[in-house]
Amino acid sequence: MVERYLIEHCAPTLASLKAANLFNYPFEDLEGLNRQIEVWNDRLQKSGVRLCLLRQNEHNALIYVYRVKSLQKILNNPETAQFLRQYGYSGMRPDQAIGTLQKRLKNMEAGFPHEIGIFLGYPLEDVIGFIQNAGQNCKCCGCWKVYCNECEAERTFARYKKCSEIYCRLWNQGRTVMQLTVAA
Repeated sequence: MVERYLIEHCAPTLASLKAANLFNYPFEDLEGLNRQIEVWNDRLQKSGVRLCLLRQNEHNALIYVYRVKSLQKILNNPETAQFLRQYGYSGMRPDQAIGTLQKRLKNMEAGFPHEIGIFLGYPLEDVIGFIQNAGQNCKCCGCWKVYCNECEAERTFARYKKCSEIYCRLWNQGRTVMQLTVAA
């Protein structure tokens, strides 16, 4: 059930605390999954939240849930745009950049596209630090590996964790994703 995954894995995005989240979703029928994504996009459109199928194999899908305006703000940052251009990103509209990310995820001969951290709202300095250090030598680890502002990252991790706990509790008490999604 997509709703449970949205609550468990995307609460900070639904609450408008975070630009985006990802989750792996097991499925039996790709057509059915695409219909579910379409239904959720219709429901969440007014809130500025979108779901996108980034990659799938036979029975597992990588679903990206993002706030369109938040992602656009990230992509509008000149330093971020310059960084992404190094990896073949030319268009900086969300749909264009996500399209390039999808292609890079499908063709991983050059390795995993670690720039995906940008799409999740991770600080540019930490994404660069992760790539330069091959995932080693971080100051701390939470939702991502931190290479720069450890104190700020730990506060952010705590906010995300608390948000997820509250959303799971409220959802288990009967609230719906629609009721818990903050409007754009």
